[in-house]
Amino acid sequence: MTDQPWTIESIRDALHDPDLAQRFLSEINKAPAHELLHVFAKWERIAKNRLVSLQGNGQIIAREHAGEGPAERSLDITDQIIEEAARIRTRGAA
Repeated sequence: MTDQPWTIESIRDALHDPDLAQRFLSEINKAPAHELLHVFAKWERIAKNRLVSLQGNGQIIAREHAGEGPAERSLDITDQIIEEAARIRTRGAA
């Protein structure tokens, strides 16, 4: 994603999964007006995370095709998951 503002369309496209995109569109369309920003922000985070994952996967695949091993710490992300879980607990689940 470029530096352009996120839109419903760009979130849908960034999800790269028709079922997930349908779920997003359903939630955004059914959300009461006072919850729209919350629902939008939740799905924006999901879309950003999926883009980062896809980019990381692309880098891993490129390294594999080049005959290189995995990048340092690319396989062990336990600490990152624990830190993210702690952040989620402190702000509450979306």
